[in-house]
Amino acid sequence: MKHGKIIIITAPSGSGKTTLVKRLLTAFPELSFSISACTRNPRTGEEDGKDYYFLTVDRFKQLIEEEAFIEYEMVYEGKYYGTLKKEITRMWNENKVPLIDIDVQGAMNVQKQYQDTALSIFIKAPSIEELRRRLETRGTESPETLEERVAKAAEELQYAPEFDHVVVNDDLEVAYSQLFDIISKYINA
Repeated sequence: MKHGKIIIITAPSGSGKTTLVKRLLTAFPELSFSISACTRNPRTGEEDGKDYYFLTVDRFKQLIEEEAFIEYEMVYEGKYYGTLKKEITRMWNENKVPLIDIDVQGAMNVQKQYQDTALSIFIKAPSIEELRRRLETRGTESPETLEERVAKAAEELQYAPEFDHVVVNDDLEVAYSQLFDIISKYINA
């Protein structure tokens, strides 16, 4: 597969990644959002084909067998996420730079495959306590899933040094400014 530049942004749940990614996509017309496939139910306001490709577990497993993914993972029990090859190829064919907003393990897998051309950025909350507060404020988690996400975040933070850049999202404007500078340099290199 012929490939060009690719930007990988990852973060534990509750780090503010989605908010930052949306702003970056507005600021850089040369970027294109890579829509991930997943088997979880849509959250309020999410649309199939815009936020995610919402698939059944059976369909997801069929695509795994067809080797349709650059990477995939069962992130939580019974909940698969993955990046479709055709999604990345489509963006390169449109002369866009794919921006992949992905979980930490998936980001490491994509980074390995595209190490010569990829830019990888790890965003983190200033502390596990702040991350917990953000997840609670979101109001989308049961007590059990909240604990699962916090435990997973604590584990994922250990991988931050594996990425090209680490941005601490303590102040949204400061984090955005840092990301803007990093991406500007990469795109214009």
